[in-house]
Amino acid sequence: MPVPPVPYAAPPVPFIPPNGSHSHIVCLGCQNVLLCPPGATSVCCAVCNAVTAVPLPGTEMAQLVCGGCRTLLMYMRGASGVQCSCCHTINLALEANQVAQVNCENCHMLLMYQNGARFVKCAVCNFVTSIV
Repeated sequence: MPVPPVPYAAPPVPFIPPNGSHSHIVCLGCQNVLLCPPGATSVCCAVCNAVTAVPLPGTEMAQLVCGGCRTLLMYMRGASGVQCSCCHTINLALEANQVAQVNCENCHMLLMYQNGARFVKCAVCNFVTSIV
């Protein structure tokens, strides 16, 4: 009995290295970095088929790590909160001048907290450090 031919996979799309006219955005669905061609208003992810809107030129972007699942999130600078597309945690987006640092009094881990807080709880050892 003859063996049916196996269909060949389509050749991969060639990678276009970014240059001055291309930019990168993070997919809203799977968090992959997408190459954005000039003039595009949205990009469809080849991995998860999610459509991600392209920010307008000149829009300043910022990044933070989700407190719920540790995924890197990208958002427009000036936003007060960012909802994670993976775990749906709403993360507080603070500017650099709104954040302060202190070492945990128990394990000496460097902790970041919102300026003006009186206490901060260490995520490593759960010790509560008083802010003086």
